[in-house]
Amino acid sequence: MRIAARIGALGGEAAMQVFARAQALERAGRSVIHMELGEPDFHPALEVVAAAHAALSLGRDRYCPPCGLPELRAALAAHLGRSRGLNLKAENLAVTSGCKLALFLAMLALIEPGDEVLCPEPSFPAYSSITRGLGAAPVFYRLGEERGFQPDAAEIARLATARTRGLILCSPNNPTGTIYGRDALAAIAQLARERDWWVIADEVYARIVYGPGYESMAGLGGMPERTVIIDGFSKSYAMTGWRLGFAAGPRELIEAMEMLIVNSFTCAPEFIQVAALEALRDPSQHAAVMVAEYARRRELFVQGINRIPGLRCALPEGAFYAWVKVEAPGRTAEQVQQSLLEDAGVAAIHGRGFGPSGEAYLRFSFAGGAARLEEALTRIRGTMENRAGGD
Repeated sequence: MRIAARIGALGGEAAMQVFARAQALERAGRSVIHMELGEPDFHPALEVVAAAHAALSLGRDRYCPPCGLPELRAALAAHLGRSRGLNLKAENLAVTSGCKLALFLAMLALIEPGDEVLCPEPSFPAYSSITRGLGAAPVFYRLGEERGFQPDAAEIARLATARTRGLILCSPNNPTGTIYGRDALAAIAQLARERDWWVIADEVYARIVYGPGYESMAGLGGMPERTVIIDGFSKSYAMTGWRLGFAAGPRELIEAMEMLIVNSFTCAPEFIQVAALEALRDPSQHAAVMVAEYARRRELFVQGINRIPGLRCALPEGAFYAWVKVEAPGRTAEQVQQSLLEDAGVAAIHGRGFGPSGEAYLRFSFAGGAARLEEALTRIRGTMENRAGGD
């Protein structure tokens, strides 16, 4: 059988590889604390679950419009207006089966073979993987610690060529937890306007922020017509397995995505979309409760990490990841990651899975329970001290 060459251009995710190994250790009777996946340990609010049950009991399990239920698209437009100050209509929204599918379809609609796409580094590996799979070339702009992990518009301008089609950004960032500042966003927006680039703004963590507010790239002057937002319900509403995402952007792009939806998955499940309406209403303030708990865990874990010799971490501004630098003489971050998993039963991801500049880092998700975070810190400290003593 001949497999299409584009499959060989795709890459995997380190998180899933670590998760598979952690599960194998658990099957062998080992205790493992999972800090590798960006999955909340919360479940959806009770009213969301009840809405899904009610929808199923009423027969809401039929085909529906490809871009989503009209009432959900309208509710999403209103939600983005309230939370990010965006002026959108229902026609600017496409609902998909998961955020990653929204990302894939948007990129499929925008990227031609031979294009170049500016991708952040370190970042979610799907950006570059999908770019290569579509026959284009990712060009990486660096999010360096020396700049507080902020993008540098001057570097982006130097990297651009006549083949540059657009740019991807992720704020709050996975894996660093950085929220891009207004000056950085404005400088990138100016480049996009001057050079006629589109921007894919991955804003899936936009509701998980620990400071005063959040600014979307789509809210800047001249950017609504060239920006597509990728977001969904997995992180903010703890609906990971429900697989519901959405894209928000110019109507012509949404129409192109609709054609792709018709030719692929047809529509997202109707009863899940009905439940998503209840998630957006959020009468129990479930999303705010989760963010408050993540803020507490952030303080607990980062403070604990910074008390362990050989490890250092800046306080993340958003999302639920700690980007930890390993500064242990004679030991690489990869060695520490393997030791933590195999010897201590703490599953984290080596930063190289997010790009070469992550070589000296580990990513830990603190979306897990607080009691386990304290135990994880104890195990991490023990591993670092034992190995230091052994050296």
